[in-house]
Amino acid sequence: MNPPTILVVDDEPSNRESLERIFRREGFAVETAADGAAALELLRQRPVNVILTDLVMPQMTGVDLLKAARALASETEVVLMTAYGTVENAVEAMKQGAYDFVTKPLKRAQIVAVVRRALEKQSLVVENRTLRAQLEATQRRAIVGHGLTWRRTMELVAQAAPSSATVLLLGESGTGKELLARAIHEGSPRRGGPFIAVNCAALPDSILEAELFGYERGAFTGAVARKDGRFSLAHGGTLFLDEICEVSPQVQVKLLRVLQEGEIDRLGGRTEKVDIRLVAATNRDLATEVRGGRFREDLYYRLNVIAVHLPPLRERREDIPLLADFFLRRYADKNGKRLEGIAPAAGERLARHHWPGNVRELENVIERAVVLCKGPMIDEEDLPAEVRGGLGGGAAGCITIPIGTPIDEVERRLIIETLGHTKGDKRLAAQLLGIATRTIYRRLESARTLPAEGGDDARDDASAELPAT
Repeated sequence: MNPPTILVVDDEPSNRESLERIFRREGFAVETAADGAAALELLRQRPVNVILTDLVMPQMTGVDLLKAARALASETEVVLMTAYGTVENAVEAMKQGAYDFVTKPLKRAQIVAVVRRALEKQSLVVENRTLRAQLEATQRRAIVGHGLTWRRTMELVAQAAPSSATVLLLGESGTGKELLARAIHEGSPRRGGPFIAVNCAALPDSILEAELFGYERGAFTGAVARKDGRFSLAHGGTLFLDEICEVSPQVQVKLLRVLQEGEIDRLGGRTEKVDIRLVAATNRDLATEVRGGRFREDLYYRLNVIAVHLPPLRERREDIPLLADFFLRRYADKNGKRLEGIAPAAGERLARHHWPGNVRELENVIERAVVLCKGPMIDEEDLPAEVRGGLGGGAAGCITIPIGTPIDEVERRLIIETLGHTKGDKRLAAQLLGIATRTIYRRLESARTLPAEGGDDARDDASAELPAT
């Protein structure tokens, strides 16, 4: 671990040299600056834990430096050095955000003790902010699902995450590709680095190239200052390129170079090395795009190292009750509403819907229902018309069940579809299926309840609600 960095700012060379010797002997990394402008330039280039600055300096005072430093690096603590006659000014500076002040002539033990306390505070502030961000991220990016199809997807993600391999996420819009990209990042050794996401479809080709690779001042009309691209910003972390099929052939060539050589060419600048892990995603069939000449074959093979297929929601219907309940709790809390849950009739409608918009559509439907719900539970009338209509994915009177679907899921699907045919009449549905009415109630109830703790069921359900960490 690198030692903390102390930045000493004083216009007196002898003071700077003396303080530099003191803190180097204490095991700290030390930077020095003769004035506030030089100090700010250092602060822009590298992180500093504590600034130890003289209060009275020409051009920029210690208070001016304090204000500028707090704007540039809010986590950096500032300690002021002052003569006896300016203690009132130092106290005023503390109101502006300074950690403490020491009076001249300086005493070694005192100045070291003050700086160590400032470092402790800085460390606690950073740790608190990090933990708070992690908690918010966990709550925001919970990965929900316990069905067999989803568990198999998450097993592959768990295997791929710790590696450095490029991952290609394939699936329809709304299936959660960015969510899994974040899970891959947070499950990797790069979790401490940045996660940068780019929607390639949202940017025109000319802007996308500049956004990805950056540019120098004067590289093109309007480039009034140097700008780092997303590859540079993701250095040491993960870059997620969503809708990769929308990238132009020119940008595809540059992407291929990055993957092959680990280098980027900044527009109007020099080649530079970058260390990133790439995760790409698309809702199209990339192999078909290659055959049609719309996507480079060599780039396709570079991206397709580990391919993860995200199933559409209609192929993981066993997760619909769990996802619906998760979104209900999220939006009930957000809107300050107390709801008991989803009524059985509404749950059946949700289970029967085809969900062309996948999990994103389900989330929007539940949010709408939470806002419009007048009773203690979400009922059928709280759902949009297309969901209440129970639009299915097969021909009338028929259902399609993929090979390999578990028997319990087959039974549940048959019951739900038959109930739709009988307009919710459970006694008639039971007669058509040749089972007892209580069997229908039991199957529907078990579909809305997670397996009990313990045994193989609990192990299988371990991914029911995974924070993406």
